[in-house]
Amino acid sequence: MPHILLVDDDRAICRTLDLHFQQIEYTVTVAHSAEDGINKAEDADIDVVISDVRLPGADGMQLLSSIKTRRPTLPVIMITAFHDFETTVAAMQGGAIDYVPKPIDLDELDAAVERALSQGRSGEGLVIGTAAGAGTTQIIGQSFVMKEVFKRIGLVAQSRITVQILGESGTGKELVARAVHNASADRHHPFVAVNCAALVETLLESEMFGHERGAFTGAVSAHKGKVEQVGEGTLFLDEIAELSPPMQSKLLRILEEREYTPVGGSQVKTSKARFITATNVDLKERVALGQFREDLYYRLNVATINLPPLRERRGDIPLLTEFLLKKINKDLRKTIRRVSAEAIACLEDYHWPGNVRELENVLMKAAVLQRGDVLTPDCLPPELRHRVQAGEASESVCSGTLCSLRELERDHIRRVLAETNWHKGKACDILGVSRPRLERRIKEFGLVSPRGKNGDDD
Repeated sequence: MPHILLVDDDRAICRTLDLHFQQIEYTVTVAHSAEDGINKAEDADIDVVISDVRLPGADGMQLLSSIKTRRPTLPVIMITAFHDFETTVAAMQGGAIDYVPKPIDLDELDAAVERALSQGRSGEGLVIGTAAGAGTTQIIGQSFVMKEVFKRIGLVAQSRITVQILGESGTGKELVARAVHNASADRHHPFVAVNCAALVETLLESEMFGHERGAFTGAVSAHKGKVEQVGEGTLFLDEIAELSPPMQSKLLRILEEREYTPVGGSQVKTSKARFITATNVDLKERVALGQFREDLYYRLNVATINLPPLRERRGDIPLLTEFLLKKINKDLRKTIRRVSAEAIACLEDYHWPGNVRELENVLMKAAVLQRGDVLTPDCLPPELRHRVQAGEASESVCSGTLCSLRELERDHIRRVLAETNWHKGKACDILGVSRPRLERRIKEFGLVSPRGKNGDDD
């Protein structure tokens, strides 16, 4: 019978989780402080630790560090109401196997516990050193898919492994690359970004590897390339798929041998740079078409972070809107204090082909046009207003009225299911909830698919 150590100063939560785990035949030991939790974790019978981050006295992060020092293979799951980027990264860097936000979704917690138990049964301990700090990179999101991105950043930042970031244009790939750098032990070294599609091949080679005096027309002096400038820092190569075959060969050499030669030079130089690449195309498809080297593809495809498009995390739109408007207010000296419910509905209903970059552009234009301190739909582009005005939200019980949070939740779930054509897997990704929780809400709210009671599964 699995034995769980539950550490939380909230006694009501402890009672609820204790009862829940006992019902599924787990043994539960409870501690209400980090110090007590550390002592009880010494028990060899403990299989999994579940700990709150905020505890009286020593906090959950100190408990995590202590457990990883004393019992490095003991899986630890962190729970907290403060599910921000920095805390998630710090927890994953500290060695937590998972991170579950409050209010706790029991299905999500059960899945995390099962993963932890599977790891324990296989004898594979997740031992990752704790970084001194996680940096201050601003990545906004509380959806399930973004929490997975946060966890991934925390894990890959702990080594100098090559990282590949995949995502559509405008999803924030460079922001994630900077987050990986800032969360690493080498964050005091430079971070340098190169857009591989912005320069012609000859200039790109010189920009990356440098050149000697007289290497080509206009080379009146020697020039250090980005690889040399970055030293032991991070070199971020955006739009990696656009590299020419010769440049692909040179990149492969530096990844394999850590060697390169400046343009027009004969001296071989070495590099200690950490490489992060990004692309918005399917590199595997490019390999199949003979447009990208297969050996380079496998060199790059070691650790991957997949960034979801904005349409798959619509629940983050209010948070993103608030964050971006604060920035826009500062940059444009505006005083937008609030966004109307109708405007938020317009933003949430739009499909956002340009992702977060497009959202920022739309909000900037709207802020310029808005005369007061409330952003309303009349300042938004016609294509955003049309979706709501055309009646896509006509079934909303909240249109033009005040309503309860329960009614808002029912409305939003109905809208997402309609938008995904009742594809429950996609709806779960957008809503940031587990499949069982969505099923419960559908039953609770009496929602019915146009094609039948249960709708399409996946």
